[in-house]
Amino acid sequence: MRAVVITAPGGLEVLELRDVPTPEPGIGQIRVRVYASGLNRADLLQRRGRYPAPPGWPEDIPGLEYAGIVDAVGPGVRLWKPGDRVMGLVGGGGCAEAVVVHEREAIAVPAALSLDEAAAVPEAFITAHDALFTRLGLGPGEAVLVHAVGSGVGTAALQLAKAAGARVVGTSRRAWKLEKATALGLDLGVDASREDFAEAALAFTGGAGVDAVLDLVGGAYLAGNLRALASGGRLAFVGTVAGSRAELDLRVVMTKRLRLVGTTLRARPLEEKIQATRAFAHHALPLFEQRRILPVVDRVLPAGEVREAHRLLEEDAVFGKLVLRWAEESRPAS
Repeated sequence: MRAVVITAPGGLEVLELRDVPTPEPGIGQIRVRVYASGLNRADLLQRRGRYPAPPGWPEDIPGLEYAGIVDAVGPGVRLWKPGDRVMGLVGGGGCAEAVVVHEREAIAVPAALSLDEAAAVPEAFITAHDALFTRLGLGPGEAVLVHAVGSGVGTAALQLAKAAGARVVGTSRRAWKLEKATALGLDLGVDASREDFAEAALAFTGGAGVDAVLDLVGGAYLAGNLRALASGGRLAFVGTVAGSRAELDLRVVMTKRLRLVGTTLRARPLEEKIQATRAFAHHALPLFEQRRILPVVDRVLPAGEVREAHRLLEEDAVFGKLVLRWAEESRPAS
């Protein structure tokens, strides 16, 4: 099978499309013929040698999510059969023509979605769903601040929060991304390159502060996050594109009785990943079928253009997700 291979840590030039052995499913596993792979910033970090794959996953093949069709099943598999359309998370190796996963990790692709669209769902939407509802306990009528709202996780969080009846303040350093996010239902867009997002969030809530913050940026945003939060507010750290270190004022945390939590999906044990996947599927798949939420795909590129895809992601020229296509899906006309 073909796969994107990182030949050495470095720039775009280290990415190559190569032939590698096709994996075989073991007990309780399925093999998926991948039609499309979603790209993430984690792939950029892995390419640079700064985010290695967890044990048991390919070290030199990036990719955290896939969509395709089951083409082989291992002994004991009961949930899927060849021909089923599935999508899901992997710890690595998703940028390839085939992946092998535990049958309980796979999710049925909603009939309303193409496989190109489905490839943009797992990492963004499961991350956002887990952070918003399992970690932050977001509820109807609450206000949430979502940083990097134009990213894959950001656009997913925006839609999930709105579907749950929450109000959303979103930040970006690109005005054009805020315009697009507004079309998705964003209540207030804040240009973080020009505006104080904490002041904007306080003004939006009449001085009370937001109930929750989903931080996909990290670094120096911490102080503003604490200011923006209401008493009893919750903060989830999901990304660190601006750095992993910041000074924390414990007095603010104590006085406001804040709760801070960190989360990541890639390094979780299998059962925890399955739990997050099942919770997402139960709640969100009906929303996709009803088209109340949709994956935001900036563009789909052939797998052979993976270097261009990485370049676009590095230059922050993407709204939502970039998808690599390995094969054209043939679907009957509706």
